[in-house]
Amino acid sequence: MSEDDAVRATNDDAASCKRAAVQLGYWKDPYINYFMRASERKAPEINRGFYVRVRGVHSLLKQFLEITKCQGQIVNLGAGFDTTYWNLKDENLAPKSFIEVDFQGITAQKMYYIQHRKHLLDKLTADQVDVQISSTDLHAGQYHIVAADLRNVGELKKKLGECGVDFNLPTCFLTECVLVYMPPEASEALLRWIPEHFKSAFFVNYEQVNMGDRFGKVMIDNLRARGCGLPGVQYCQNLESQKQRFLSTGWTSADAINMVDVYRSLPQSDVQSFNPPPILVDLGIELFSHYCMVWACCRPPLGLDLVIYKDAPLVTDKKVKHELPL
Repeated sequence: MSEDDAVRATNDDAASCKRAAVQLGYWKDPYINYFMRASERKAPEINRGFYVRVRGVHSLLKQFLEITKCQGQIVNLGAGFDTTYWNLKDENLAPKSFIEVDFQGITAQKMYYIQHRKHLLDKLTADQVDVQISSTDLHAGQYHIVAADLRNVGELKKKLGECGVDFNLPTCFLTECVLVYMPPEASEALLRWIPEHFKSAFFVNYEQVNMGDRFGKVMIDNLRARGCGLPGVQYCQNLESQKQRFLSTGWTSADAINMVDVYRSLPQSDVQSFNPPPILVDLGIELFSHYCMVWACCRPPLGLDLVIYKDAPLVTDKKVKHELPL
């Protein structure tokens, strides 16, 4: 298996973990089951980690949509089987344009699922838009899926052009554990290109942090054992290195928060509904402390920046099914 194949496999892992947490009732997502079959149980701290991750990303995206009154664009880089668009659509929060980008093999799989899941295809055609589907790309009104290698900015620019991206509209870019798999020179070129070409841009990045300590080194070793090198790990040493990655590539402001603090910022009613044994709390905190949310802005509309944490309820059923202890 090549290193690129190993990185692609992380998409299946993430989708499987999300499906497992949704099955237990951590949050509502009626679409993840169309892209990932029923999953075996995951460790409780993994379920909670993905819950906090989804809540954090959703909060920042919702703020962007509120600021722009849904008249901006969202570009999800390395989107995999992400279902954010479908859920935003149900909440009447879909932006003017929502673009997903990933490796050709992953977008081809997603195309297959969409074409063979009647509910998904019917949802795209319900707005009576012209739906164009190839083996790897989809264009359906405001929703686009395209194949591109993010290490090639020229290829990405071409694909965004095919989606009709408007460089004058406020645009939010989203990455979740993507930049760390890119060589520094490639991620820097990508991050520098965005503020150079978009009139107003935001960036939301969920990624590893504190990778220089003992726990972080174990994480690195485990990923490398699976064939996943981490060429961008130099930016994952601490919150400051995460922020400087953006400030050094033309972004006017950047901030970051450890996922432990995101977890502690959640409404207590949500946290208490988990009711985990103390040992699982400790394991979760250890894991959360090695991931972070980073957000950066360049010429934001109305002079507003995104902040963590505004309450953006995602859970509608607080009853989490019983989890077996480790």
